[in-house]
Amino acid sequence: MATDKQNAKNLPLAGLRVIDLGQVYQGPYATFLMAKAGAEVIKVESPEGESARSRAEINEGAMLPFEMLNANKKGITLNLKTSRGRELFMQLVSDADVVLENFAPGVMDRLGIGWEVLRQVNPRLIYATATGYGISGRDRDGLAMDLTIQAVSGIMSVTGMPDGPPMKAGPAIADFLGGTHLYAGVMTALVERARTGHGRLVEVAMQETVFPTLASILGMFHGKDPSMSLRTGNRHSGLAIAPYNVYRSLDGYVAIICVKENHWRALANLMERPDLIDDPKFATNASRVCNMDETDALIEAWTSQQSMADLFEKTKSHKVPSAPVRTISEVLNDPHMHERGMLEWVDHPRLGRVVLPNSPLRFDETDKLETRFAPTLSEHTEEILNRLCGVSNAELMELKERGVV
Repeated sequence: MATDKQNAKNLPLAGLRVIDLGQVYQGPYATFLMAKAGAEVIKVESPEGESARSRAEINEGAMLPFEMLNANKKGITLNLKTSRGRELFMQLVSDADVVLENFAPGVMDRLGIGWEVLRQVNPRLIYATATGYGISGRDRDGLAMDLTIQAVSGIMSVTGMPDGPPMKAGPAIADFLGGTHLYAGVMTALVERARTGHGRLVEVAMQETVFPTLASILGMFHGKDPSMSLRTGNRHSGLAIAPYNVYRSLDGYVAIICVKENHWRALANLMERPDLIDDPKFATNASRVCNMDETDALIEAWTSQQSMADLFEKTKSHKVPSAPVRTISEVLNDPHMHERGMLEWVDHPRLGRVVLPNSPLRFDETDKLETRFAPTLSEHTEEILNRLCGVSNAELMELKERGVV
């Protein structure tokens, strides 16, 4: 594994310093992307550790997400409820480029280290905050988790089978959409600062980042009877494309979609049913949508007699959009993503041999940044406070005794 020294060249965020107060998924994912792009990310936790770390101490299975999202960061502890802890924090902020947090609205202000205070300390500072509902508006103080945002945003109401109950999406999509937008907001503000020299407050509301994902469903809502169930199972969320579904095979399931008519013609020939190409019930996408059940039945009669691997190879060779429905184990061993360096096997001191991801952001002519494990609690406190705040080893011992670090 890499040492603390960044050993890659041409990293686009090299020289950028980020003070990371992020917790769980949303904030840490935004700063993970920054760290993997070369920024010095200093993760600041309470002496007890942020909630995701605390969860990992109870349930070892929760440690992998923490490791995924905090790789290549440096970790320190500061008790921001103490005056000395806040003083040290503001020293760090005085020469930082970005402060990022995803606490509930008002937490940083109540600690006396919110945006209005920190902008006086560092006028060039980009202050990024991510919340569930935003820092303004009637719902700003609502408690927000990925599940509750999926519920309130409408995602759950349109996920699942048409005759079934609302269902959440399996992945934590609201958390990671929030984190991705937060990263984008920080980068946008940094571009502006390069022109003006001034910092800015950037905020992201999880509820708002999720809304654009409803695009197809909104089209269905406005174009059809609003009383209809908008849950379409594995079919197109606007019921506007056919075929578009997941079909049974001999050993699992395969997803097939025909966006263009040449996709359908290729599929019909693969199925050895060229007669379907000119059949009025199936000749156009519009007619297939009107006969969706029959279209799906024809395809599944074909897919159910073959393996996923054979189906994927056949559809790929004929340029029909298709993919096997893979298990998590299969994804972790995906040779394509390992070849590209998105996934890598590592020997972790506590987790053993596991797969960790790199950033999906690729920058041309940049050396690969080796993965450094997520910091242990307070691992870099001495280094950071000594280098950036001038704290001596003797004072550090005193701060530990007083519960400041």
